[in-house]
Amino acid sequence: MFIGIDLGTSSVKTILIDENQNTLASKTELISIENPQNGYYEQDPDQWYEATVRCFDFLKKEKPREFAETLALSISGQMHGATLLDKEGKILRSCILWNDTRSSKECDEMEKKCSNLREISGNIAMPGFTAPKVLWVKNNEPDVFKEIDKVLLPKDYLRYRLSGEFVTDTSDASGTLWLDVQKRNWSEELLESTSLNIKHMPRIVEGSEQSTTISKSIKDQFGFNHHVIIAGGAGDQAAGAAGSGVINSSQAVLSLGTSGVYFSPTSKFSSNTRKAVHSFCHCLPNTWHHMSVMLSAANCMDWVSGMYGISIEDFYKIVGDFSNDITNIKNAPFFLPYLSGERTPHNNAFIRAGFHSITTSSSKAGMLYALLEGVTFGLKDGFEAVNEINEKTDETYVVGGGAKSETWLKLLSSAINTQIIQGEDSNLGPSLGVARLAMISTGKFDQENVMKKIHTQKIINTSSQLVDILNKRYEVWSEIISANLKIAKNIINH
Repeated sequence: MFIGIDLGTSSVKTILIDENQNTLASKTELISIENPQNGYYEQDPDQWYEATVRCFDFLKKEKPREFAETLALSISGQMHGATLLDKEGKILRSCILWNDTRSSKECDEMEKKCSNLREISGNIAMPGFTAPKVLWVKNNEPDVFKEIDKVLLPKDYLRYRLSGEFVTDTSDASGTLWLDVQKRNWSEELLESTSLNIKHMPRIVEGSEQSTTISKSIKDQFGFNHHVIIAGGAGDQAAGAAGSGVINSSQAVLSLGTSGVYFSPTSKFSSNTRKAVHSFCHCLPNTWHHMSVMLSAANCMDWVSGMYGISIEDFYKIVGDFSNDITNIKNAPFFLPYLSGERTPHNNAFIRAGFHSITTSSSKAGMLYALLEGVTFGLKDGFEAVNEINEKTDETYVVGGGAKSETWLKLLSSAINTQIIQGEDSNLGPSLGVARLAMISTGKFDQENVMKKIHTQKIINTSSQLVDILNKRYEVWSEIISANLKIAKNIINH
């Protein structure tokens, strides 16, 4: 038996699977977020462990015999969070989370201190990453900073509580800005830019490697029959890809959630920081991945549906009916999908959303279509930024809540001019991905057999007529974006 733990931002989810990857039991426990002021997001690390204990208690109650026979477990985690411990292993302050934006100045400071930052890390310094958060602590909470003995990512603090060991994996470590992503090891140069060194960092392993085992006290507390292996684990996106079987350069997955993420594995390291593409290690050896991030994808649909007082199902029906007539598409307004700024390809916190080319003949349906098209074009931006440096992809899967909409998938397929595969609706995602890593870590299972592809529900093909129309509209949309970028900061600061 194998356990997968997914430590998210709002919950901890655990699953218990057998060697055939059948889910025997699962449990989710909610956790809370602190928001002490605008742009600040923190969490008490102790609640990660407490929620995991409650999940384990449930799994044990549901499947006592199977739970006791667990051979290995692994953890997926929300990335980037700065968990700071002193020499006694005690928490120094609440963990600063991935979505915290307080460290913009520290990003500039890091870029100036380390001219090789982008080359080494494969990424631009952004407030979401771990290193700028810790530099913020140095600049604003010096008494806390001087007590730091270890910096852990969220899932690795949970590993520490389960084992007593300080270990991370390459995929999660890629999101710190301290990792030499090509060499898959800590960079002393990047660490020095934040006044830290290797001693402050956990040991690094690959995601499918054995990292440690549970402590005797944990073994006794939960009645495990074995010294349960803890595999290296993964950051949430890499774990989700592993759960979908997206592990090699011929595959990619597009996640259509609140944000939009295009995830594409690769067999060699390369970067495109000019377009704000993330270049990270994947959770399997000798594999990396490129990732574009669109901050407001389905979030735009939720926003406009709430504003119009319609359900998301009604939104897609209205847009579907409207887009059945090609003439409607040709004459539709345009939408800039930047409710929260944008990551890929602009890396611009100031750019904002808006409609363009509205006339007296513009209808509600046309406005809703424009919004979905604008989000689709934003995803196309990320898709093309990744593919500037990527190997050829033969299979592009779509997952997430938005993947349930055939209207969106038809538009998306023609916008990126690529056949897309609608994946099986599964809420296991990262927890299944790391449970698979746990299986591999035992040495009893072959990686290729464990990392099964996601089941296909439907294949969406492109429409040549729609491809031509959307290409022309994308050119105009891109020109509108360029003009908007020139005035974005002035709009915010007027």
